[in-house]
Amino acid sequence: MKIALLGYGKMGRRIAEMATSQGHEVVAVINSQQTSIDFINADVAIDFSTPEVAPELIKVALLAGLPVVSGTTGWLEKYSEIANLCNSKNGSFLYASNFSIGVNVFFKLNAYLAQMMGQFKQYDIEVTETHHTEKKDAPSGTALSLVKDVLSTTKYSDWTLDSGQSSKDTLLIRSKREGSVPGTHEVAYISSLDTICIKHEAHNRDGFVQGALLAAEWILGKKGVFSMQDVLGNPK
Repeated sequence: MKIALLGYGKMGRRIAEMATSQGHEVVAVINSQQTSIDFINADVAIDFSTPEVAPELIKVALLAGLPVVSGTTGWLEKYSEIANLCNSKNGSFLYASNFSIGVNVFFKLNAYLAQMMGQFKQYDIEVTETHHTEKKDAPSGTALSLVKDVLSTTKYSDWTLDSGQSSKDTLLIRSKREGSVPGTHEVAYISSLDTICIKHEAHNRDGFVQGALLAAEWILGKKGVFSMQDVLGNPK
């Protein structure tokens, strides 16, 4: 598989290292907002750039007819625009807030627990995410994915971040930035009698990298807009 990397920060560099070790080839590296990019030798683009440049880089790749796998968070106000472009060009696009296989299992567990707990109004719910100090967006895309499933089946209709005040219909997200933490996410159901908590803790970035490479292999030859659940078979 020949890969064009959109973004060459810590994730981009690790993807290049692991892809090469697995026999893939990185044929292009884009680390700024370029609009003239030679994708001629690439089979797929993997995007781990920044929220500021990701939408334009993804557009350029899609317009060049290249499948795109994106893990950049913090730009999703433009997701519909990208999805519409992909469909109009009969292209291929896959976005995931987190490519870790473990996190995607965690998403399923979170959705199931939220559905089960929705009937018990005495529980307040909090989501906590902890990342390294260089992470720019807050809350994390993974936290927002967790919250989306919680809002769909519980008493909450909205969320607030850290300094905001939770209420009977507003869920509190706590965002922490500490050292070099690759990513920890926790969902807690809290009552006066007990607390139920589920947690995922990444030990390093390699889980994200492996998932991104898996998604890049999977999307080859496919047309449409996809998620990591499609890659994993969307188990019920």
